[in-house]
Amino acid sequence: MAENDQFDNSRCGRRLFLKAALAAGSAILVGHPQTVLGQVRKRISIATGGMGGVYFPLGGAVAAVITKYVPNVEAAAEVTAASVDNCKLVAAKKSDLGIVMGDTAYDAWAGTGMFKQKLPIRNLAVLYPNVMHIVAAQEKGIKTVKDMKGKTISTGAPGSGVEVMALRILEANEINPDKDIKRDRLGASESAGALKDGKIDAYFWCGGVPTASVLDLTAAPGMKVGFIPNRDVVEKMTTKYGPVYYGTTIASGSYKGFDVDVPVAAVGNILICHEDMEEKLAYDILASMFDHKDELVAVHKQAESLDLKGAVLGSPIPFQKGALAYYKAKGLSVEP
Repeated sequence: MAENDQFDNSRCGRRLFLKAALAAGSAILVGHPQTVLGQVRKRISIATGGMGGVYFPLGGAVAAVITKYVPNVEAAAEVTAASVDNCKLVAAKKSDLGIVMGDTAYDAWAGTGMFKQKLPIRNLAVLYPNVMHIVAAQEKGIKTVKDMKGKTISTGAPGSGVEVMALRILEANEINPDKDIKRDRLGASESAGALKDGKIDAYFWCGGVPTASVLDLTAAPGMKVGFIPNRDVVEKMTTKYGPVYYGTTIASGSYKGFDVDVPVAAVGNILICHEDMEEKLAYDILASMFDHKDELVAVHKQAESLDLKGAVLGSPIPFQKGALAYYKAKGLSVEP
């Protein structure tokens, strides 16, 4: 994947990094060891997503606990276009870890969908559910996905898992994204801003509940939005793309002004690594996360969903060997 234009030096140079809490205040150069107090510290990066979603703050929290509790390791969270790019970055060893949507991870591992070849990625843990939000301006009269025909719709940032799932939902509703809608491709914060400014009529966002940018949008003075149900297409999507989707709800009260449950589609978020990551490192990363879950929750409450039993259920791809060893040590039986 190194020859892919997505990974040229100019793009890598544009990626932003969030410094984890460090014992020594030196600059982070991801991928290069540094000697601190006579010890060589290994640097690792976590590919996340945009700043308006859950991946970035959660990835920053994971980076902080890794840096704090895994000996001689410094971790940094990295702003990316999310799931599709994260799979490619990890496979190319340009990132060490990545948070990705389960459907995208499955496609990358199997070499289907947007991936032309199988990528050498493995799972460390199922983190939490990614819930499909379809947010529309109330005055546009969009009550169902089919009502989107002829409207201006953002389907998510290019190279994101949001885009993958959004296109599948449109397909299941017999909507051609290139002919039936005016399509924008914006991330979470950009989509919320565009809706607020009247530049788009609705947008797709798949993330944790609540998502910061959606919270801000629903709380904006004079802004009236609605969530569009989409759980009805889960069966169609799983029939075609595999058992990676399931139905859930955005509970009433999750966002300001919403007093009813909204039935939606969801997919698990997983933490991936390269298949040949050092087994002890993978083991220690998981130990730092589960032993210090309270520190993750302090950064983002979505981390409350992280638990040992849930971490091994419904994985769309095989687990990494170090992860298998960790879960076995905790008394859990996990299929490779």
